[in-house]
Amino acid sequence: MLTIRISFEKRGEAAYISLLDLQRVFHRILKRSGLPVYYTQGFNPHIYLSFNCPLSLGQESLCESCDIKTEEEAPDLQTWQETLQPYMPHGIRILKIARAVRKSSEIATAEYELTLPENGRAAVDAYNAAPGVPVAKKTKRGQRELDLKAFVPSLQARPAPAGGWKVSLRLPCASGEGDNLNPALLLGYFEQQGVQPWQCEVLRTGLLTAEGEEFS
Repeated sequence: MLTIRISFEKRGEAAYISLLDLQRVFHRILKRSGLPVYYTQGFNPHIYLSFNCPLSLGQESLCESCDIKTEEEAPDLQTWQETLQPYMPHGIRILKIARAVRKSSEIATAEYELTLPENGRAAVDAYNAAPGVPVAKKTKRGQRELDLKAFVPSLQARPAPAGGWKVSLRLPCASGEGDNLNPALLLGYFEQQGVQPWQCEVLRTGLLTAEGEEFS
């Protein structure tokens, strides 16, 4: 049995498809496609499907992926891609379909690009000048207090082509509880500086292993 990884972009209006709805969409698409996907055994069999470090609602990505299984020994993955893409919602574009090389547990960090409005530069300067940026991270066990500057010591703002500012950052993105930080924590700090979250855009540009290699 092979594990197949579907790598895709999630842009525009697709950013507002929740993980639960995205799972439903992929289940329906895979079932409708007629491709030889693996179904779990038992009283209520369903397609095996697992998303790797899924995004928060409203965030876009260039590097999403989900894993499925097939009992086909030598699947024509180009045909899989050509079959699935027409069924995808607007804003989801399949980049490639290939045999999974790494396990999702190997993901260590995620890279993001934030787009801020004109007053975002002042918020970045305030972040850099602050001795610490305490934030509250919600977990299944309650809230955890941490200093965001322990993970992102400083930020650099560069002009965005369409106006405003671009900021790149790398955050922990481990499986499970771990130090899995959402860029929304940084947007929460910017809100205190007068930058509203709805004025900002979040784009995930890469997932990396602990060795700094691209997750694939």
